[in-house]
Amino acid sequence: MPEVPDLEAIRTFLNQRVVGESVERVDVLIPVVVRVAREEFVRLLTGDTFGEIHRYGKFLIFPLASGRLLVVNPMLTGRFTYAEPKTKKHARTCFVLGLSTGNELRYADQRFMGRVYLVEGEQLNSVPQFADMGPDVLDPALTEDVFKERLRKHTGMIKNILVNAKFVAGIGNAYSDEILWEARIHPYRKRTLVTDEEQTALYNAVHSVFAWAGPIVAEKMNESLDYSEWRDHLRVHRRGGQPCPRCGANISEITAGQRITSFCRHCQP
Repeated sequence: MPEVPDLEAIRTFLNQRVVGESVERVDVLIPVVVRVAREEFVRLLTGDTFGEIHRYGKFLIFPLASGRLLVVNPMLTGRFTYAEPKTKKHARTCFVLGLSTGNELRYADQRFMGRVYLVEGEQLNSVPQFADMGPDVLDPALTEDVFKERLRKHTGMIKNILVNAKFVAGIGNAYSDEILWEARIHPYRKRTLVTDEEQTALYNAVHSVFAWAGPIVAEKMNESLDYSEWRDHLRVHRRGGQPCPRCGANISEITAGQRITSFCRHCQP
């Protein structure tokens, strides 16, 4: 699943290439992910022009000159490609936007789990799940005090809270493992047992992990948007059985509820 470092890199990549470009052609190849009637999607997008792309949580928002918004929630397997028309399309490419540059912006989705919406600007909160999200994880307004206040409103295991978009928007499974490892907090610890000092460590870990991972992912995406998930730089996620890079103990890995959780039992009591 694309997470904040991936989506920020995608956003930056596309902002350097598609802002100011108009959509000259719309091909809807597999309409299941497009939550607008095919004919309407083609009609409304054709001739429109891209503004600066934004991200909120795990959504990418493409403002258009018309005032409409192309809103993409890529979910688990949604992927963008920016390519010349002669480049072979990925399997399960759902739609293609032919741009005034001559290049194409494509969206493929192996499991058809993503959702694509086209709404008027003032209707953004009508997009499913959007209005229910908490503040974006990188919003400067999400201060330590606000973070802790929101944390106190949730109960249960701390990892489950981190990945709950109603708490804050944008933390996914992989980076929640990295954040908890950085903060030295066990992922299955109850929130009520996380001390105030540990909450501070958790808040700081959120920002230090994304500040560390963001440039790594952006560098890998520097020349091409054609990618799968880049996870080689992660220190604990999906590293079960390998030595912890901090203490050397073996990293534990547990699968529960279709979610893989990786952590160090020694470093994260």
